[in-house]
Amino acid sequence: MRKIFSIFTGTGSYSPTKVIKNEHFHSNDFYDSAGHKLTTPNEEITRKFEEITTIAERRYAEDHQSTTDLALIAAERAIEAAGIDKEELDYIILAHNFGETSIDNIRVDQLPTLASRLKAKLNIKNPSAVAYDTTFGCPGWLQGVIQADYYIRSGDAKKVLVVGADILSRIADPHDRDSMIYADGAAAVVMEGKESDTPTGILGHVAQSDAVDYVNMLHMGYSYNHELAKKKDYYLKMNGRRLYHYALENVPKAIKAGLDKLNIGIGEIKKVLIHQANGKMDDAILARLYKLFGKREAPEDVMPMTISWLGNSSVATVPTLLDMMTRRMLNGHVLNSGDNIILASVGAGMNINSIVYKVP
Repeated sequence: MRKIFSIFTGTGSYSPTKVIKNEHFHSNDFYDSAGHKLTTPNEEITRKFEEITTIAERRYAEDHQSTTDLALIAAERAIEAAGIDKEELDYIILAHNFGETSIDNIRVDQLPTLASRLKAKLNIKNPSAVAYDTTFGCPGWLQGVIQADYYIRSGDAKKVLVVGADILSRIADPHDRDSMIYADGAAAVVMEGKESDTPTGILGHVAQSDAVDYVNMLHMGYSYNHELAKKKDYYLKMNGRRLYHYALENVPKAIKAGLDKLNIGIGEIKKVLIHQANGKMDDAILARLYKLFGKREAPEDVMPMTISWLGNSSVATVPTLLDMMTRRMLNGHVLNSGDNIILASVGAGMNINSIVYKVP
């Protein structure tokens, strides 16, 4: 029996050209959460930071660029790769967490929605192309893909553009060591329905929200520098240690649950694309995932990584991995027809989601 499956027909991404190495932070004054200035030399702070996260550099947007400027580049590349008429899009879903940031104002600006702004910048005149935002922490882009899959399989949509874009550099407290994790970027996919007798494209997905016990592990708060805090601007804050343990405990289980629903074993998976939040954390998640399937270790080439030079660009990390692999830009990591891959993310909420995808 032929069914409709959702497939990625075009991908695109944009990582800003401004490279920020760890040495950039050597002139910062860092404080702890109580407002006490750290006495550890910044050279030692950045050295330990790189050991823990594997991040050596990241990309920042130029001063004149806004969040939707980044999204526009990624979206145009995805539309071009798909070879579609942009007026045929049924939905434009834009995942972000911090609105349309600018260099001189970090207050939340998301009215009109960023998806509507992107539609205007794309000059899509079709009023039936519904544009809306989704905020779901770092897993926001994947959640947008899950929503698009429902639209397509229900027959409500034939073509959907799903974009993830964030500029974290502008909402990162310069006096908080955790700010070194954050980066800027955007990535997008065009999704279309395909009739097939055999499963292809998106095979299934799972998602969960653990709010009761973990809602405040990522939150907004004042600067650790009490003088800067007087401005009453909010910056991104996280409980890194608790977040690490939460992700290690729960992400592998969520991924396995998604595979179990489909009766697919880990040995049938060619690539695992995990949100680029912390290199060492992703290594630990992957190892724990394979252990859940009784495997002593994961294959060396199963998990492509970009965090060491692109940092954590929130909703953009997973689709950037997907685009770079599709375009054969990741040192031998390629996607071949028939490959089963996993796309998974974890972030504020706390939210987790995972998709199993068979490359057409």
